[in-house]
Amino acid sequence: MKVVAIIPARMAATRFPGKPLAKICGIPMIGHCLLRSQMAKSLDEVYVATCDREIYDYVLSIGGKAVMTASSHERATDRTAEALRKIEQLSGKRFDCVAMVQGDEPLVHPDMIDRGIGPFVDFPSIKVVNLMTPISTIDRFESPNDVKVVVNLRSEALYFSREPIPSRKKFSGDLPMLRQLGLIFFRRDFLFEYSEMKPTPLEIIESVDMNRVLEHGEKIKMVRIDFQSLGVDVPEDIDRAARMFEDDKLLGLYRARLIN
Repeated sequence: MKVVAIIPARMAATRFPGKPLAKICGIPMIGHCLLRSQMAKSLDEVYVATCDREIYDYVLSIGGKAVMTASSHERATDRTAEALRKIEQLSGKRFDCVAMVQGDEPLVHPDMIDRGIGPFVDFPSIKVVNLMTPISTIDRFESPNDVKVVVNLRSEALYFSREPIPSRKKFSGDLPMLRQLGLIFFRRDFLFEYSEMKPTPLEIIESVDMNRVLEHGEKIKMVRIDFQSLGVDVPEDIDRAARMFEDDKLLGLYRARLIN
């Protein structure tokens, strides 16, 4: 099975303009995402998809691969679909699956990617896989910057929201507080099918791409992981990410050659 990772990134993020090139431990965030993704055993190729020349030039400067995409995309999945078409045309390869790794997940671990690809091998009927991880604090559970997910007994997504779900108002026990990570995995043909679907009401209301899949009646397999990851949404998250890198074992494998 041929698998490509595509990292969509743009400078014009509403909450944090220019964040792909914001430095963490001396390295632009998109550099962390790219080099750590390249370590995944399940991948054949890794590309950054962007509409910004600054990002494109930086990726090439560190030996990575990148493709330019339209600036009109509002959803990362649509940018990824355009990038996949271009990558297949440029490389002459046809990929079976796509790992969409968000450019604001600097602590992405290669094992996270390998875990996300696994269900496609084991279950041929699966079209989409998402990763989820426990939320450790009520503040993060209630933050609109984190996308929460609830699942059924087969670990399939029931709904995604930026609100705290399930509700704490009428339950005093331990809640399954889970957040969606910025890694989404598609079978190739379904990514193109998804990109042709019209945006749906709940997708728009929640500002969560994956609700489009659910509203069209498709299933999303959720894989729970316990890696300490962080989506960088606002400038304050840069310091949080830097603190988390203090215990990171992968940083030393690439840091020296990038900051010298």
